[in-house]
Amino acid sequence: MKTKLYVLYGGKSVEHEVSLKTAVTVLLSIDEARYEVYPIYITPDGLWCTPGHLSKEGLTIEQLIAEPAFLDPARSMGEILSGVMALPGPKVVMPLLHGSNGEDGTMQGLLELLNVPYVGNGVLSAALTLDKAMSKQILAQANIQQTEYMVSRFEEWRMDEAAVLRDVEHSIGYPCYVKPASLGSSIGISRCTNRGELLAGIREAFSYDKKLVIEREVEGREIQVAVIGNERPLASLPGEFIHDHTFFDYESKYMDKRLTMSIPAKLADGLTQRIRELAIRAYQAHGCEGLARVDFFLDSEGELFLNEINALPGFTNFSMYPVMWERTDGTAYSELVEKLIGHAIARHKNKQMLQYTR
Repeated sequence: MKTKLYVLYGGKSVEHEVSLKTAVTVLLSIDEARYEVYPIYITPDGLWCTPGHLSKEGLTIEQLIAEPAFLDPARSMGEILSGVMALPGPKVVMPLLHGSNGEDGTMQGLLELLNVPYVGNGVLSAALTLDKAMSKQILAQANIQQTEYMVSRFEEWRMDEAAVLRDVEHSIGYPCYVKPASLGSSIGISRCTNRGELLAGIREAFSYDKKLVIEREVEGREIQVAVIGNERPLASLPGEFIHDHTFFDYESKYMDKRLTMSIPAKLADGLTQRIRELAIRAYQAHGCEGLARVDFFLDSEGELFLNEINALPGFTNFSMYPVMWERTDGTAYSELVEKLIGHAIARHKNKQMLQYTR
C-alpha cells in the first residue's frame, strides 16, 4: 500500500506566495509509485481546502489554488483533517507553510496532537527559530558570535518613540537593520542609515509584528549552510549568492534573475569546516530536526557572525538549500525530499517508542 503524503501549503501568512512556489516544486518531485499525494491548501483567510488525490502531471500554481473543490466554504479544518486522516495505510505530512501560522510551532503542535509523522522541525525548534529575538538568546547561551542587536516591543514604542530611537542610535548606530522578530523571506526588513529611515523602518516592521530585532550592519559576505538530520545532523558545503545589492531584500531574493550561486563558497583554508561545524552547533542548540538553513556574515577581517536560522528555507529547484546538497554530495531534489520524509518517519517512530502505556 502506498504511503499517503499530505502536503500543506499556502497559509495565513505574508509568506503565502513563497509557500505556493515551494509546494508546486515539491509536488512535481514526488515519486507517485510510492506516494499518494493529497494537497491541503490554506487560503490567506485561513480556510482549509482540498481537492483530494492529486496527480502531478502538468501541475501549476494556478491549479493548486483554483480547483473547484476549494470553493466550498462550509468545510472546516476539522472536517478536512478528519476526512483525509481517516484514509487507511501509512501516512506522513509535509507542512510547506512559511512564516507565521505554519513555521512558528502552531502547525507543528496540531500535527503532534494528531500523532502523525511530519517533515521538519518540532514545536519548540520551529517557534525558536522563527522568533529572531528568542533565537539570539539561544545563540548567546551557546557562545556563538552574532552582531550587536536590541529588541524593541510595540508597547515601548507606543509609549515613547523618541526614547527607542535614541536607544538604537546609542546602542546600535548606523547603518542598522530593523526586522520583524517572527517573519522570513526578508519581508518587513529595512536598512537604515539615518533617523528618518529608522523611524520609517520601525513603523513598517511594527505593521507585521509586535516585536522587532534591530541589528548593527556587518559589512561583508553572506554565507549559507544547509543542515539535515535528526540526532546526527549533517552540514552541506557553504554557499553564497553573488549579487550587487546593498540590501538583499524580498525583491532581490525572488525577482532578480541575475543572481548566481557560488557553491562551494570561496573561503580560506579551514574556514569551510569551521562554518559547517558552527552550523551544526546552532542547529542542535535550537533542538532542530529535519532541516534548516543556517546563515552567517563574514566580514572583511575574517570574523564570522551567525545571522539567523531558517527552519523552513526556500525549497524550489533554484533555492540555495537543495542546490547546496546537490553540489555537496550529489543529492538530487527528489532524493532530498525522500530523505526529509525518511527523517520525519524515523523521528515519529522513535517518539512512539518512548511513550508508555498505562
